[in-house]
Amino acid sequence: MKITRLTTYRVPPRWMLLKIETDEGVTGWGEPVIEGRARTVEAAVHELSDYLVGKDPGRINDLWQTMYRAGFYRGGPILMSAIAGVDQALWDIKGKVLGQPVYELLGGLVRDRMKTYSWVGGDRPAELIAGIGALREAGFDTFKMNGTEELGIIDNARKIDQAVARVAEVRAKFGSEIEFGVDFHGRVSAPMAKVLLRELEPYRPLFVEEPVLAEQDEYYRALADATSIPLAAGERMYSRFDFKRVFERGGLAIVQPDLSHAGGITECVKIAAMAEAHDIAFAPHCPLGPVALASCLQVDFVAHNAVLQEQSMGIHYNQGAELLDYVKNKEDFLLSSGWIRPLPKPGLGVEIDEERVIEASRAATDWRNPVWRHADGSVAEW
Repeated sequence: MKITRLTTYRVPPRWMLLKIETDEGVTGWGEPVIEGRARTVEAAVHELSDYLVGKDPGRINDLWQTMYRAGFYRGGPILMSAIAGVDQALWDIKGKVLGQPVYELLGGLVRDRMKTYSWVGGDRPAELIAGIGALREAGFDTFKMNGTEELGIIDNARKIDQAVARVAEVRAKFGSEIEFGVDFHGRVSAPMAKVLLRELEPYRPLFVEEPVLAEQDEYYRALADATSIPLAAGERMYSRFDFKRVFERGGLAIVQPDLSHAGGITECVKIAAMAEAHDIAFAPHCPLGPVALASCLQVDFVAHNAVLQEQSMGIHYNQGAELLDYVKNKEDFLLSSGWIRPLPKPGLGVEIDEERVIEASRAATDWRNPVWRHADGSVAEW
């Protein structure tokens, strides 16, 4: 079997899907994208086609190493996201050829079902009580919400009080009937993170995500030593080599690589194993589409330290399309009280509605995250 063609489709709301075809008619799907930089990743995917067309898709490890090492410059969000989508599609092909889900090819299940959680509250955290109430009716009991709006390197007590009050209101309303993580989203500097973590402790969030930006990861250990709240990060780290230094320093309780950004299934299985060796939980980042989620689940079901799976059903970013709009086998993605069962079909377990994808790709716009500014006019972290 040989790879014959790579085709990319940018589709609403902000996703990109990749189809890899073979000379034996077996196709695989991947989801290589950086939100807001889809065209850049698309170019990188097609540059990688020189290493792929004419090659055996079953040699996933060799193709991965070729894509990673054959270029002198490597790593980073664009190249690793391109590799991630190709890797997902190659695993999809291998599973279909062998007639098995990818998790079976990785050694089989370590659990019968996987806990998922839902976003609530949007970019600027608001209407949390109503949002959680509606999602509870849908069966969810675990949530994630943004912790703050813009926050300066040193900011005032009023903003801290506003952030804490929102969390306090959620805990007061729902008590211990729910669990929730608080995402600092890289909006919080190291000096303010220490203050905010201390103030949030009485409300016992399940975790605080990206307490500081990934490029400030040297602070993870000091912040962890100063709080009892588990710290989570990893969506803006792109290979086991990025995670290696963080694991060595310590500080994280939960690691959150993105299966569409951090080299795909091949790489994230290794990252999960590295995390397990450091007694760190694994909870993949996934505010993306169906192939990304299916890929995450393949790893969740073989990683003993997997604890939570993010998913984008109903997320505030989904304007113009929803997670299952491009999926034929919607029934396999049904959630029961926030849990999902292993996807039963071969490969990644997702049947893509290609006609719907092609039609949607004709009208896809370029998504961009908003540019925020502080009161003095300087650019703020979004």
